[in-house]
Amino acid sequence: DELPTHEAPTGARPVRVDRYWSGDPAPGGRAAEARILWSSKALHIRFVCNQAGPLIVSATPQTEKKTMGLWDRDVCEIFIAPDEHAVARYLEFEAAPTGEWLDVAIHWTPEKRESDWEFHSHMTTASHVERDRITIGMRIPWNHWIHEPQTGERWGVNLFRCVGSDPDRGYLAWQPTRTPMPNFHVPQVFGWLVFK
Repeated sequence: DELPTHEAPTGARPVRVDRYWSGDPAPGGRAAEARILWSSKALHIRFVCNQAGPLIVSATPQTEKKTMGLWDRDVCEIFIAPDEHAVARYLEFEAAPTGEWLDVAIHWTPEKRESDWEFHSHMTTASHVERDRITIGMRIPWNHWIHEPQTGERWGVNLFRCVGSDPDRGYLAWQPTRTPMPNFHVPQVFGWLVFK
């Protein structure tokens, strides 16, 4: 699948994140929609999420540094492989309804997944929580890790949402990974982000 993005200020088409990692449809109360724009300075992602259940967030959020374990709470994520010929090297960005965030550089080798926790993208986040809807935004500036794209360039990408708590925790994916257990780290199933 292709996910077109547009240089601001033109609009990007919304993309539905409404299936579980397994490919099964998720209930509407967990579905999300994402839009991606780009400018000469950064990549901009906005998730609008339905929220039928209670929020699973930190009671004492901290936003001054990355939050390890953020994936265990309600969170939206984007994985980006800026080199379409090397999708085994990608960047993971997460943002929570509390404004907490996480960024990590990933590299799959034949033996294992290597995670660079020292990676720092200088991403920023924003969020707005309503009774039954959450909006989460991410701004990821261009730098030596993630270059400013050219029109026509395409990157490997996948979009995710984690919502709820066990035993009914939901792991939603734009491109389902179809693994036996929930797992987002499957670059082989990434779709394409096409810059227009």
